[in-house]
Amino acid sequence: MPESSATTHGIRVDVVSSYAAEQSAPEEGHWFFLYQITIFNSSPRTVQLISREWRITNAEGKTEYVRGPGVVGQQPVLRPSEGFQYVSGCPLDSAVGTMAGAYQMVDDKGEPFDVEIAAFALVDPMALN
Repeated sequence: MPESSATTHGIRVDVVSSYAAEQSAPEEGHWFFLYQITIFNSSPRTVQLISREWRITNAEGKTEYVRGPGVVGQQPVLRPSEGFQYVSGCPLDSAVGTMAGAYQMVDDKGEPFDVEIAAFALVDPMALN
């Protein structure tokens, strides 16, 4: 399933992934996927996204971990009922795989907490034929 949704501590993370054929070279073992993420704060407090961590698994079960500050160069602040959306990409050395992870956030009292990014599929549609 190239979509996922999870809510943790009132923060909802929705993901939709797609295959980027124009950035891929399957004959060279290179596939590229885009994913659009929408983060929505349905909690009563203001929160800030500080960092993220990803678990990326290819078709052979090889897993890579990626960690870093913010998302797309930003550390967005979300007040109650506010959202943030971005698009990013992931190279993969197989036609199918999965991604899952977490955002590390802090609330307006300085308390850190993690928000789940539920697993979603990375799929070259041609691989399913």
